[in-house]
Amino acid sequence: MAVLDKTEKIKRSEVVNMRIEPNQLDLIDSAASLSGKTRSAFMLDAAYRAAEEALLDRRLFRLSDEQWKAFNKALDTSPTKNEKLIELLQAPTPWE
Repeated sequence: MAVLDKTEKIKRSEVVNMRIEPNQLDLIDSAASLSGKTRSAFMLDAAYRAAEEALLDRRLFRLSDEQWKAFNKALDTSPTKNEKLIELLQAPTPWE
């Protein structure tokens, strides 16, 4: 087993603290126990799934046939000149 240097270990492990109501903690502990997981593992899995769903909600969308046709028409239409957009795209980014 390879020994992790201090920087790798720091990158890997972060502590997250939060306040939680006793009844919420009891429910989480019960669910974790039934799942055969520790509280931390259960909460991390649940938070990770929620994060994925939140991101997918912004990437995946469903359209009816009519909406799909309108969407494609909008994509196929030549863009109009947009001075504000040009200004925005030419502005330096915060990390530059």
